Amino acid sequence: MKQARIVITGLGLTAPNGNTLAEFRRHLLAGVSGITTIDVRYMGRHPAGMCTFDPLKYQKKKDVRIGTRVGSISIYCAREALADSGVNLEARDKSRIGIYLGITEHGNVETENEVFNISQFKYDTKFWTHHHNPRTVANNAAGEVSLNLGITGPAYTIGAACAAGNMGLIHAAQMLRLGEVDFAFCGGVSESPQTFGIFAGFKSQNALAVHADPTKASRPFDRARNGIVISEGGCIYTLERLEDALARGARIYGEIAGYCVNSDATDYVLPNPERQAECVRKAVANAGLTVEDIDLVNTHATSTPQGDIQECVAIAEVFRGRSTPPAINNTKSFIGHTMGAAGALELAGNLPSFDDLLVHPTINVDDLDPQCDLPGLVLNHPRAVKRIDAILNNSFGMLGINSTLIIKRFVA
Repeated sequence: MKQARIVITGLGLTAPNGNTLAEFRRHLLAGVSGITTIDVRYMGRHPAGMCTFDPLKYQKKKDVRIGTRVGSISIYCAREALADSGVNLEARDKSRIGIYLGITEHGNVETENEVFNISQFKYDTKFWTHHHNPRTVANNAAGEVSLNLGITGPAYTIGAACAAGNMGLIHAAQMLRLGEVDFAFCGGVSESPQTFGIFAGFKSQNALAVHADPTKASRPFDRARNGIVISEGGCIYTLERLEDALARGARIYGEIAGYCVNSDATDYVLPNPERQAECVRKAVANAGLTVEDIDLVNTHATSTPQGDIQECVAIAEVFRGRSTPPAINNTKSFIGHTMGAAGALELAGNLPSFDDLLVHPTINVDDLDPQCDLPGLVLNHPRAVKRIDAILNNSFGMLGINSTLIIKRFVA
């Protein structure tokens, strides 16, 4: 069966250092971090990445009050992507539109806050909100977008830990190829810094970043890296079959070339470089490319001591023997780990490379760890290159879920 070509025609995002692609990209090239510090219940101040978008741009105050933070992020990004795509939603059959959003955890924020609030009233359940259930179901993010846009097609989330952002795009491409929908909103979203539990969990694993300067707390590949900076954010794309995009004269950001999803099946949290390398190789093969065709690799590296090394081992294995190494960068050094949004946001930060032939750097690398010293690493300053035709985006997650997505320059 000949597969339909799937293209990206719209993009909306909010990140700790930008609320539009133009602003996000400008800050990535200029080395501007979006990390600050926040008060974490019971734990004091910690580095975190917080977004500054205006939820009232697309929601009423009542909707914000009864909904969720991740719902507001999702609605903002979806509305921005729709405007960017140029599609008139009211002229479309809304039953043929799908919403596929990758998430990590969901419901922790609302549950923790409500338990804390009710504790102030001796746990009397009459003070427990009746909005709890719709706020905490896993499909909340996609459901809130569906309600806001009036979309009646399939709308659900994909739980794939920190591989979820890639998974949103992969799943949407599959549904478009199957003919289940004609237009898709997809990507990843996260509200993680709002919850005490995730901070406490990473701290108990000795994996929570600490630094006197929050903008330097996320430092993948640096010898002094000491953990994850927890961040919120979202990035949602509009995807279409190529013939539909061409028929309406859409601008095309890039084409979904290939992908792979696999599992380590070895450990709850420690990545398996052999399985990661396998995921990358299979994605390249699925795209009909070779490793020589990959021009830019965006790493998942989260700034944990062991996790960064494991991914570098995998990348070195895949690209060993290439005539020249691909450019290799990392976005978490600017925005921290946006969990379910990570893959989608990090891809967005690199898509403009197709046009400007610039690779944004990994920042905060003052003392490169020799075990992370990959040929092709772009450190601290942007690099101009002669060709960017294929971008490889890695996103890996707890319980050994791996996803690799390849986007290529659109050529008719």
